[in-house]
Amino acid sequence: MSGWKQTRGRGEPSSLPRLLFLALLFFGGVILGQVLAGRVPDSTGAELERYLSGFVQLERDVQSTARTALSALVIYLRYPVLAFLLGFASLGVVLLPCLTVAYGFFLSFSVCCFTATFGPDGVLLALAVFGLRCLVTLPCYFLLAVPALGTSAGLAAVSFGRGQRCAPVIYGRSYWLRAAVAFGILLLGVCLELFLSPLFLQLVLERILI
Repeated sequence: MSGWKQTRGRGEPSSLPRLLFLALLFFGGVILGQVLAGRVPDSTGAELERYLSGFVQLERDVQSTARTALSALVIYLRYPVLAFLLGFASLGVVLLPCLTVAYGFFLSFSVCCFTATFGPDGVLLALAVFGLRCLVTLPCYFLLAVPALGTSAGLAAVSFGRGQRCAPVIYGRSYWLRAAVAFGILLLGVCLELFLSPLFLQLVLERILI
């Protein structure tokens, strides 16, 4: 754990081990989601179809624009923001791995439900719903989670070092630059989601539901 502390200077440890660690946890969550999605009852398919039908009607309602924008903002920011904030807490060294597993699980579970319900068409539907979102949020999540795991581990070492001397945790310029870049990309992704994804999703839904 001490190798994950973020320090300054040429001796700063590589972030690659943290990236590999979080990636393994993410794929573990993906596998778990696939396993549990196979145990979902058949009635879920009918519920999902009713939800999608309601979604089509909602998209035609002009008054839903603000609600849709807020929903997209929450969906895009929730995991990256949580990862960023956990970098300022010693508990992040435990909660960040759990968050990464949960991210992979819920994403995989949702995609598998679409494909199980609609068959081959479910692949297109999952791509319409999650394609752009994953393309934007996944890199941003790891861009923030990897250094956050290092700083949280450093804070944990300071908090539970039992009198041992530990290097101070420093949130350097690169830390804040990563956050600025990630949040800028996420906001751009939200804009693209609002303007492009509904068109693609509408075409897929019309093919499936009509």
